[in-house]
Amino acid sequence: MTVYHTAAILVPWAIWVAYWIGASSGTKRTVRRENRWSRALQAIPMMVGSALVLIPDTVVPMPAAGHARFDIGQLAGILLIVAGLAFSAWARVHLGANWSATATLKAGHELIRTGPYALVRHPIYSGCLLAVAGSAIVNGDWRGVLGFVLIFASLAYKLCVEERWLSDYFGEPYRAYRREVHALVPRIYRSTLSR
Repeated sequence: MTVYHTAAILVPWAIWVAYWIGASSGTKRTVRRENRWSRALQAIPMMVGSALVLIPDTVVPMPAAGHARFDIGQLAGILLIVAGLAFSAWARVHLGANWSATATLKAGHELIRTGPYALVRHPIYSGCLLAVAGSAIVNGDWRGVLGFVLIFASLAYKLCVEERWLSDYFGEPYRAYRREVHALVPRIYRSTLSR
């Protein structure tokens, strides 16, 4: 993998992280937060998986610009990265002040069912997973597959924590939402709590 391939993965993610940091202010006051043990169960596989997907095993020295080659799969991977990150950013905007980085309940927490939340219950996770899959494709290494599995496991765990809390907090309206809208992928991934 050349420095161009590495940049094709890291630049969109860096822009997304910068947006995420900038958008993290102005959220509602937290009234319930996940405990440290639960956060660690989610964070450790996320960090390891991210390192496997995003950090190249080796980088070939920079070739002349005319010699940077992306095959059709890698170009498709770049499109997946951009589409996934854009989808998650759209969801973040739509979620507004209810957003948090960890599993939390906010004061005056609202059940959002419009925009990307009409398509899937956890569109930020859906978008990130799509971008991670695209990154693994561009990377073209076995580590990307393992990284994707770890990140999926991390987000699936966090999703289950959030689903329990939201079901307790909103009651029947959230249970109806779970029955009507899939968790991550329309018509494919509903989650165990949705049945």
